Amino acid sequence: MINKPLKILLIGLLINLSIGILYVWGVFSEPLAEVLNVAPENIDGPYQTSVFTFAVCLLVAGVWQDKVGPKKVTMLGISLVGLGLIASGYATTLAELQFTFGCMVGAGMGFAYACIGPSTMKWWPKNKKGLVSGLTAGGFAMAAVYLAPLSTSLIEHYGILDTFKILGVGLLFMVPIASMLVDPPIDYVTDEPEDNALKLGSDINISWHKMLKTPQFYQLWLMFMVSSSAGIMLIGSVGRISKSIGLTSEQIAFGIILLAIFNTSGRVIGGLIFDRIGRVHTLALIFMLQAANMVFFTTITTPIPLMVGISIGAMSYGALFGVFPQLLLMITV
Repeated sequence: MINKPLKILLIGLLINLSIGILYVWGVFSEPLAEVLNVAPENIDGPYQTSVFTFAVCLLVAGVWQDKVGPKKVTMLGISLVGLGLIASGYATTLAELQFTFGCMVGAGMGFAYACIGPSTMKWWPKNKKGLVSGLTAGGFAMAAVYLAPLSTSLIEHYGILDTFKILGVGLLFMVPIASMLVDPPIDYVTDEPEDNALKLGSDINISWHKMLKTPQFYQLWLMFMVSSSAGIMLIGSVGRISKSIGLTSEQIAFGIILLAIFNTSGRVIGGLIFDRIGRVHTLALIFMLQAANMVFFTTITTPIPLMVGISIGAMSYGALFGVFPQLLLMITV
């Protein structure tokens, strides 16, 4: 019999695996440009809108789920992603895609993703929260491992618009799974930590209202915004960069799979390292890796260096999602 914390973790992983559609934009961009008769360099508007909407809805959902619980918010999020993809299958202009993919899909991902990490971490002790955070965040990134080849195959057989419809219908079957995501009871107590790894930094427990009045919150927000922009640019541009140096559709899909694998690994490894060496040293390591990789990208002209750059960029980007959720959880109640 699976215990409750593990069951909630598996539900969270499964949901994140289903909604990580954003990470395969590199597969969608070229076919969309052809169907909508848009220049390739102008097709990324829906992706950029989706990223922005995703970020805004993360904040909204974080507050909302505290009031109504993660189940309702997650169910709404998955429904929006599924319906947004189906609607994208009927889009005839870039403006329509801005709303269906950019707004609906982006909002749905934000609503669902915002609930998974906090809900699952509440079921686990302090010395496991880093690993749990990394695993749940990794599920979101790992979606591209199956979505990239699946989408490539569907596009070849049915076209990009019908691919959106098929993926959207499939996602709606995840709504009943989301109904099982719940927070622990008020009197629930986790096992005590077995080591002193988390004593590297002391916790400060304040409400989120008070947190918004502290300069530390905005420092963290600025750090995350700047550091995550490198990964967001990589995800949005990997298809176009790959095409510019002569990669085929299959090779582009492989690059996106590679991105997903290292993005996922980074989330798990980042959480584990956080548990071992603390927040300051972990973030310093991530930032140095990102800076070195951005310099390296200016020298890339062939496929193998590109794959290396994708791997390093995805690893460091993913690690951010294994660290920052814990930082906020450690200073709020």
